[in-house]
Amino acid sequence: QVQVVESGGGLVQAGGSLRLSCAASGITVSRYDMGWFRQAPGKQRELVASIGSRGSTNYADSMKGRFTISRDNAKNTMYLEMNNLKPEDTAVYYCKLDSLFNTFWGQGTQVTVSS
Repeated sequence: QVQVVESGGGLVQAGGSLRLSCAASGITVSRYDMGWFRQAPGKQRELVASIGSRGSTNYADSMKGRFTISRDNAKNTMYLEMNNLKPEDTAVYYCKLDSLFNTFWGQGTQVTVSS
């Protein structure tokens, strides 16, 4: 059974930092492209950052320079380091794993940034 679990969300003041984790079980994440998405109330889900199976990274423009995505295949885990958080970063953050044959989503973790 495949499980994808995000953690690390919470309430932080503007300018603060959080580190999100996405832990997968039941699959070998090294075979998957992985990404972080977020969805704010009333808005569509959007890409935050992605990391390919070989380690190439991509960021949404508004996250460049503030967020860092990484992965540890030995731990079957992906991370998102978020610095200089802004109130507009408030959203539910989701983890996604993609291969040619499967797509898996986590249940999300809430990030709230107060001004």
